[in-house]
Amino acid sequence: MNTASLQDNRQFQLTEGGNFSAVANAIAHQGRKELAVTELFIRYIELAAQHAPAWGFVMIFVLMTIESSFIPFPSEVVMIPAGFLAARQALTFHNPPLDATLSVLIGVLGSLAGAYINYYLARWLGRPFLYKYGKYFFLKPASLQRAEELFLEYGAGITFVCRMLPEIRQLISIPAGIAGMRLRTFTICTALGAGIWVAILTGIGYYLGMKTAHMTYAELVHRGKDIIHHNLHWILLGCAVFFAIYVYVHKLIMRSGASAGNAAIGKD
Repeated sequence: MNTASLQDNRQFQLTEGGNFSAVANAIAHQGRKELAVTELFIRYIELAAQHAPAWGFVMIFVLMTIESSFIPFPSEVVMIPAGFLAARQALTFHNPPLDATLSVLIGVLGSLAGAYINYYLARWLGRPFLYKYGKYFFLKPASLQRAEELFLEYGAGITFVCRMLPEIRQLISIPAGIAGMRLRTFTICTALGAGIWVAILTGIGYYLGMKTAHMTYAELVHRGKDIIHHNLHWILLGCAVFFAIYVYVHKLIMRSGASAGNAAIGKD
């Protein structure tokens, strides 16, 4: 690693209308609630970042597992700095493209690990237990009910989309487990949704690492969150388009299946 990169790394370590509108407003409100949580985690992860060259990928996996399970906190405080450190040659291989790619892959694996915890927890404990005692594990009954209603209606599609939405992205694994969703389907949908979200966050951090000379950890996280906020409408639009296509195709398949069944009954 060159001297400039070491200095940058040291600086980073030490000083650092309608339904669509309703979703946007809900996410903005959730963002204000997460601000205090973000500030709390910034303090601890800033200290952990000092060991990024040796333990960076391990920390990404562990923190994203926690973030995706029943102790949710903003994934921005993990993946944006990961992209920043990758761009500054401050991760294990000191190769920006390679470290950024591995950060995304390991972030997705961590997200899957955390999602599996919720999935199997829900399958093992069942619905009554979670609704009665979930509040002690940061699982509010209202959030559980909302996630379960969405899942029961739209299944795999909503699992994919919700992995990119605040608050629900952690909880959506629970109704999947309660309903006994096939593990293969759950894994594919979760990995795809989490992969897009993790890649976006890592890309933002990478961009800031390549374009910014000096930035504290807190400035980095908040600058990245501002970029997400200003472009949130594009993320929501993409989710809405995908979801509309999924619902349309789903209804066509269901209608075709019903017609085929009726035709078979008529022949009998």
